Amino acid sequence: MKRYFGTDGIRGVANELLTPEFALRLGRAIALYLHEQSPTPRILIGRDTRRSGAMLEAALISGLCAMGAHVTSAGVLPTPAIAYLVREGHYDLGIVLSASHNPAQDNGIKLIGSDGYKFPDEAERTIETLLEETCEPFSYPPASAIGLWRYDEREGEQYLLHLLHLMREWTGEREPLQGIHIAVDCANGAASHYAPALLSELGARVSLFACEPDGDNINAGCGSTHLENLQQAVLQSGAELGVAFDGDADRALFCDENADPADGDCIMTLWALRRHAQGTLNPPLVVATEMSNLGMERRLQAEGIQLIRTRVGDRYVAEAMCQHHALIGGEQSGHIIFREVATTGDGLITMLQTLYLYLQSDQPFSEIAHPFEPFPQRLVSIAVRDKHAWRDHPTVQAAMEQVQMMLNGRGRLNIRASGTESAIRVMVEAETVELVDECLHLLLTALRTLEN
Repeated sequence: MKRYFGTDGIRGVANELLTPEFALRLGRAIALYLHEQSPTPRILIGRDTRRSGAMLEAALISGLCAMGAHVTSAGVLPTPAIAYLVREGHYDLGIVLSASHNPAQDNGIKLIGSDGYKFPDEAERTIETLLEETCEPFSYPPASAIGLWRYDEREGEQYLLHLLHLMREWTGEREPLQGIHIAVDCANGAASHYAPALLSELGARVSLFACEPDGDNINAGCGSTHLENLQQAVLQSGAELGVAFDGDADRALFCDENADPADGDCIMTLWALRRHAQGTLNPPLVVATEMSNLGMERRLQAEGIQLIRTRVGDRYVAEAMCQHHALIGGEQSGHIIFREVATTGDGLITMLQTLYLYLQSDQPFSEIAHPFEPFPQRLVSIAVRDKHAWRDHPTVQAAMEQVQMMLNGRGRLNIRASGTESAIRVMVEAETVELVDECLHLLLTALRTLEN
């Protein structure tokens, strides 16, 4: 089991786990790992808008350059931008400083390989070993072997041009969104510059919310985890649809002109059904996680489309997509991978793909954004000291067996340890709200005994 890396990099509170000293040591360990592949590794770094981002970036760069790595800083960028730019620029590694949808006091360090995919578990374990083996006083190479650092704002410009090119290529028009009114919640995060610029260049009329980051307001009552603000903005502005990003813009959620939400399951299903009808969903399958709604699975199956489920985490979705050659995969939370154009979830590409479907439909967004009848589903997070204790706890296991019997053929249960917090996630899905509530009550009562 890894000590620092979770399902999406290292995450913690800035100046607690993520101190400058830790970041410097981690930078050294990463450089040592990369030296096995290249004598002078090239690394690209981006970050979101958190106050601690620049501090941790400086410390990481110090550790990397001290061990001979050459580092390029791209400034504030969405996580998927780094995944794209690492491939295009032939970097050996991409690093993103972000804690995604977490509050501003948290931060994280995500590693992206030269192929644009998240680092595999084995590589992260090796880096952790090197981190633990680093002794003091540090052993450094000679001054002549110190790596170089530079800042290059053109990296972000290249990513924006890439997105513009995609939409213009799909539609054959320079301003395909001319006359369309879109409400956008940027979570005061990494999308705050890119989403407005992208949509404006494509001709859209944009009503902005939470697009003024100050280092402390990222995800604060806004973004994809607070969709109610986008819903209100859509109704107040009269927009045709709305889109909300998380802090690092690798996920996007939507709502229609009536403010009814459309999550990642809706968008994946809509896209897959459209491509299947066109005869271009080859192979006819979608990759999703254990959390995706059973209504989605049954709708796809009715059209001859297979749903393959993975454990929670976009890295596991990406791995399964590669294994099964799937064209689309993702998570209910809005991480969606369109494998023809990206290696990781990209909220801005998800927005463009959804707008393209909207343009093709020539209907109100509400007519296409809800392609299946969802099963009632509830997801609850329980903060605990030991997020793995439930696996062997007899009371919890007995409650789980009872719930599984109640749900047999009528729903699903999923319990897992959070990959980013000291918490347990419980999801219950069933044919009726009453059955969901009954099952959830049994489980929560049992899980509360963990602290006794």
